[in-house]
Amino acid sequence: MNSKRKLLLFISFVLALTLIKHHFRIKKHLQKISLCWDHEAKEPRLSDWFNPKKRPDVITTTDWLAPVIWEETYNRQVLEKYYKRLNITIGLVVWATGKFTGQNLKQFIQSANKHFMIGYKVIFYIFMDDFSKLPPIELGPLRTFKLLYVFKGKMWEDFNILHMKNLNMYIIQHIEHEVDFLFSMSINQIFKSSFGVETLGKSVAQLHAWWYFENVKNFPYERRFKSAAFIPFGKGDFYYHSAIFGGTPHEVLTLTEEYQKGVIHDTENELSSTYECHLNKYFFINKPTKLLSPEYNWDPIFRTPPQIKHVKIAWQSTGI
Repeated sequence: MNSKRKLLLFISFVLALTLIKHHFRIKKHLQKISLCWDHEAKEPRLSDWFNPKKRPDVITTTDWLAPVIWEETYNRQVLEKYYKRLNITIGLVVWATGKFTGQNLKQFIQSANKHFMIGYKVIFYIFMDDFSKLPPIELGPLRTFKLLYVFKGKMWEDFNILHMKNLNMYIIQHIEHEVDFLFSMSINQIFKSSFGVETLGKSVAQLHAWWYFENVKNFPYERRFKSAAFIPFGKGDFYYHSAIFGGTPHEVLTLTEEYQKGVIHDTENELSSTYECHLNKYFFINKPTKLLSPEYNWDPIFRTPPQIKHVKIAWQSTGI
């Protein structure tokens, strides 16, 4: 009996030892996989994909060290390798309200389908106040669209206020759970070439083509000190275009909230400043982490200077 018991104990010990060795072997293997994954999934450093020296003719880095994206400054392949592994989804909000529906929306979506974030999952969020004006929409693979109704507000509110209130509401309701990055764009522009992952960032602002080559002292900032959009003379960095802004859903949500606070403040003080002035004040206080050069929103009515090498989006001046 004792010999059998000893034999059983010995066998149990050997099995336990084998299981322990097997456990640590698996654990070590998983640690190697984890290290490998962490190495490849690690976000590239700015210097890995951005080379400001390639464009000495323009401003490529801000005073707060944010990149300004111009043609030739970025290596999209480095970013593609990173973002493909993350399996990201990008949202694009477009406002198709009032007279800007039908053909305007069709042209915008068709051009975005061809050039916006090719190879990635994209959700087009189409904000409308009349779904009957939706044109036929055909999208490529990985692309879907959602119709979102624009709820009207108070009688005095203009469409910019309505847009920001509705965007705020829908981000909270579901958009923030559906996408990793979000852009909001005016409908009266056409994509002309690839708008890719080099534009992604925590907070993204678009430099205004009309004012980029002007002196900062001439920028049409709000100069009335009682306005929430007030920027003093001698202050300011760039003039940003309201046609495009983006970032993470959380950052876009914060922008919409601050804009509404600014409008309420001005209303209480019997003031009215433009949507774009409030946007510029927001980015003056909350510096964007990435700036898009005028190549990403160029107005073709202007003579194209040599600095504009590759137009990504053409602005339609007759629009909003």
